[in-house]
Amino acid sequence: MNFPLFVARKIYSGSDDKRKVSRPAIQIATLGVAIGLAVMIITVSVVMGFKHTIRDKVIGFGSHIQIENLLLTVPAVELSDSTMDILRGMDGVSHVQRYATAQGILKTDSDFLGTNFKGVGEDYDTAFLARHIIDGRIPRFSATKSSNQLMVSKITADKLHLKAGDRIFAYFITDNGVKARKFDIAAVYQTNMTKFDELLCFTDLYTTRRLNGWEDTDIYSGAEMTVSDFSLTDVISSDVAQQLQMINATIDNSLHTMSTKTIFEAYPQIFTWLELLDLNVWIILALMVCVAGFTMISGLLIIILERTRMIGILKALGARNKTIRHTFLWFAAFIIGQGLFWGNLIGVGIVLLQQHFSLITLDPATYYVKEAPMELNLPVIVALNVATMAISIFVLIAPSYLISFIHPAKSMRYE
Repeated sequence: MNFPLFVARKIYSGSDDKRKVSRPAIQIATLGVAIGLAVMIITVSVVMGFKHTIRDKVIGFGSHIQIENLLLTVPAVELSDSTMDILRGMDGVSHVQRYATAQGILKTDSDFLGTNFKGVGEDYDTAFLARHIIDGRIPRFSATKSSNQLMVSKITADKLHLKAGDRIFAYFITDNGVKARKFDIAAVYQTNMTKFDELLCFTDLYTTRRLNGWEDTDIYSGAEMTVSDFSLTDVISSDVAQQLQMINATIDNSLHTMSTKTIFEAYPQIFTWLELLDLNVWIILALMVCVAGFTMISGLLIIILERTRMIGILKALGARNKTIRHTFLWFAAFIIGQGLFWGNLIGVGIVLLQQHFSLITLDPATYYVKEAPMELNLPVIVALNVATMAISIFVLIAPSYLISFIHPAKSMRYE
């Protein structure tokens, strides 16, 4: 039988009304651990949810890897069907899609706005855009014909006073003069990513390629690749770059100087900003662990002082200092365990409430989201519980040595 554990359980489950001092101390210590863990769970859930939400929005516009021309003076690459088949067959690549861009001006009777037209075809993954449609429905994009349909952002729609179903003229400056096109507004989307929403609208791949004068069916602005494992983006990008070098070597022209660019390289400022959030998390975690540790230390000292007489009796009966210290450490573990239970209940409960009811709202112009995104991660929560328990017990080891200075004869007369 584990004697320290047995005694600690008896003390913890006892209902001695004389413990007028230690009961509030135990409650405060339990509350400190509970609040600390709840704050840590909420903080980690918010940061993980925020980082993944922003990351997914950026990837939704540009995929994980982009294939473009290495020469800045040549805004096109040659991507034949055979090249696409090679890229699609590479390990770790889940999807490849071609696109073409053209710059133009949208004009209404009262206003005009310059924007970037991104042409996409049937192979374009529209799942991301479909999740952010707020008016109309997403059109069927085509690489072989023009439907004259346009999908614009809410920012663009508000500036030009547009809605789904409206018609608008667009003007494009080309080598052959100004070209005019009439589009029907098929849908309005809103991602709250101002950097993209302000400058991007979507139409048929066929339309943008014709506007650029690309009669050859293999010429595009570039391609976007989605990988099956986000953590392997850089590795897969290197493999794709090597494969492109082999393809470039087969034909010597400016359209065969293809290179890769990961989403991190395309938007370094966004991902650097997201990485800085981790520093805030570590600071908050450290502060909350300190709160839990200090409340436990003060609580343990109060309990030891109040149990001075019991300590003296145990020493008189032959108990060693080590045994008594283990007894009070077990007692502290029970308090910490109760605090962890309530901390998990509060922290996870708040995260679930936010996920289902969106109680905490944010300014999308500043934070790119309308409500605070929270993401529950079971391994992380388990790690927080284990770390809180381990650190709290560790910081109590030194205060527990106070037991060594308690003299049996004096302590048994202590009131």
